[in-house]
Amino acid sequence: MTDDAMGNFPVPELSDLPEDIKERIESETERAGFTPNVFSAFAYKPSHFRAFFEYHDAIVDESPLEREEIEMLIVTVSGVNDCLYCVVAHGALLRVYADAPKLAEQLATNHRSADLSEPHRAMLDFAVTLTETPGKVDERDLERLREAGFSTEEIWDIGSVVALFNLSNRMATLADIRPNEEFYTLGR
Repeated sequence: MTDDAMGNFPVPELSDLPEDIKERIESETERAGFTPNVFSAFAYKPSHFRAFFEYHDAIVDESPLEREEIEMLIVTVSGVNDCLYCVVAHGALLRVYADAPKLAEQLATNHRSADLSEPHRAMLDFAVTLTETPGKVDERDLERLREAGFSTEEIWDIGSVVALFNLSNRMATLADIRPNEEFYTLGR
């Protein structure tokens, strides 16, 4: 864990963290080959770390959505929210899962300019609406997703990803979480 993982709060020492959090960070570090800065940053508040990553893991591991679709949602929402950390980190994951080197940048700047299927366009249009004007989301928005072929469970999960990453984007901005250098070249 590096001190430059975030700029606005202190990064805890790995040795000072509760055992379960140390194990999770060590596991992620081994898997990725580096410690993603979001783990170092969220470790500042162990109870928040546990809750955030438990919800994240439930969304990723227990969804009928493809991982590529989850990353498409994250990158699009993070672009709308001007969240550098999530655009860079999840853009790298999107490049890997979608095997599409240009897609992340297209989604982060304007998903409407990307070469997308109609269902994915509907999914990302909804994600932007839920992000920018959540009070205007109504049954018609859900019906558009159904018409695009999404099941009730998939619609719930689309909303869950969008909601979690609106929170994540705001925390990354508050904490000034910085992208790891490794993310910039991953999947290129």
